[in-house]
Amino acid sequence: MRGLPKVELHLHLEGAAPPNLIAGLAKEKHLDISGIFDARGNYRYKDFWDFMDVYEVATSALQSPEDYARLVRAVLEESAASGVVYSETSLTPDFCGGRDIVAWREYLHAIQEVADQAERDLGITQRGIITCVRHFGPEKARETALCAAETAGDWIVGFGIAGDEKIGAPKDFRWAFDCAREAGLRLTAHAGEWGGPSSVRDALRDLEVERIGHGVRAIEDLALVDELAEKGIVLEVCPGSNVALGIYKSFRDHPINELDRRGVKVTVSTDDPPFFHTTMAREYEELHRAFDWDEAQFRKIARQSLDAAFCDADTKARIGKLLEA
Repeated sequence: MRGLPKVELHLHLEGAAPPNLIAGLAKEKHLDISGIFDARGNYRYKDFWDFMDVYEVATSALQSPEDYARLVRAVLEESAASGVVYSETSLTPDFCGGRDIVAWREYLHAIQEVADQAERDLGITQRGIITCVRHFGPEKARETALCAAETAGDWIVGFGIAGDEKIGAPKDFRWAFDCAREAGLRLTAHAGEWGGPSSVRDALRDLEVERIGHGVRAIEDLALVDELAEKGIVLEVCPGSNVALGIYKSFRDHPINELDRRGVKVTVSTDDPPFFHTTMAREYEELHRAFDWDEAQFRKIARQSLDAAFCDADTKARIGKLLEA
């Protein structure tokens, strides 16, 4: 499973930070964030909402473009070790410069520089999806969208929304998504993780996205499942995340196999891997155990993921050759 070439579409940059990196950065800055770690040095949280709090505390140790450069290198090394050849990574100007466009450009330059070096060294291609944070509110999302619009291009390829699905509604963020769309960015949105099938419908109707982050609770509404299949809406599925957070009891209980069987275009990602003790290789291994997925199925998933990627045609053609190896 580790050797199969993989495409990952749903990975949060800060959420992929190894805990030892965050602990080291905090020590350098004399920050006491020891409460977010357990006795073994792993992230500690009780539930999804506590996870979001711990996530933001961990991110407080990332305070400069240089810190993000170290983060990107660590994340891409881990992804490449699992066989990932293409990664679309969510990041937000909320954490990179406080949505100030000048500061954001400095962070982005540092991130891209390391990503380019990792492509040469490790054979992994990274692209960015700028993500606004739902529970930060629509006004801050507008500022995030403006940063996205100002830096849209070959590396920043998409725009999305993450955070607490139970705060606000997709329609509240319509301006931000319209701004990103007008700048040429492709669109995705977290939905159907905690908000249920209705949140998927709302995101599709009000934000006009082409991909849904998670989306797994669509399975509770088979008419919606049929609609997703008919329209070719792609789900960025993160099984290990869903199991770790208690949405499903086990991989065997996860609906990814049924969604795939019903014709929905599913992909596989890790979400925030160190928080959920997973890697892309482990996701593949668990799916093989749970559903007896074989190499042909995983290659189909990788091809489906690449087809849904937001990068340009030349990049897709190059990555496509790697998937055929």
